[in-house]
Amino acid sequence: MTAASGDSRLAVDRIRAFEQAGSAEELVVATRRLIACDDPLATVPQLVQVLGFNNPGAAVAAVDGLIALGPAAVGPLLANLDAHNYGARAWAVRALAGIGDTRGLDVLEDALATDVGPSVRRAAARGLGALRLESLAEEQQHLVRERCLGALESGRGDGEWVVRYAVAVGLEGLALPLPPADPHRDRAEASLGQLQDPEREDTLVVRLRAGVAIHRLNTR
Repeated sequence: MTAASGDSRLAVDRIRAFEQAGSAEELVVATRRLIACDDPLATVPQLVQVLGFNNPGAAVAAVDGLIALGPAAVGPLLANLDAHNYGARAWAVRALAGIGDTRGLDVLEDALATDVGPSVRRAAARGLGALRLESLAEEQQHLVRERCLGALESGRGDGEWVVRYAVAVGLEGLALPLPPADPHRDRAEASLGQLQDPEREDTLVVRLRAGVAIHRLNTR
């Protein structure tokens, strides 16, 4: 048996164990074993499937595994977004935010603007500041940053402080790679200034986080 066929056999065995899991605890263990498989790409359908189960422990493990797989997981995640299964969509947003592929931009924008869960909006805000743009043409990078900035600027008015805190993180992440004269960096810093302003932001921890971001931008 070749090494490749051995790896495939291991994946098949672990997928079978996953499908035969008979309890919530067994499902968590089986999901973790899928992630540790030598051929993790073979287990993407199962990891995406886990997101729709009512099992937070397994879902967290699946999200970690999907993020580790990176861009290869984005297509299956987008293809299986289920508007009728809130839990699955919420976990998918977290995975897409962690991967940072621009194909998830539409989902992250929508999640920050409309999702009912503060933790999902928080993940989306962080994700919008961490998209990987290096492979895009300069014009495409500009368009993506424009959309991200617009979404984060709107997110400053979120009713939950944890989301506004994440908006500050997202703005910093978006602005840090840009040169000081870049207009998108200027806009991000202006937004951070509003989050630092006690007349606009009443939660101290948000103001402090915005201040940290401004300091990092000014000392980079």
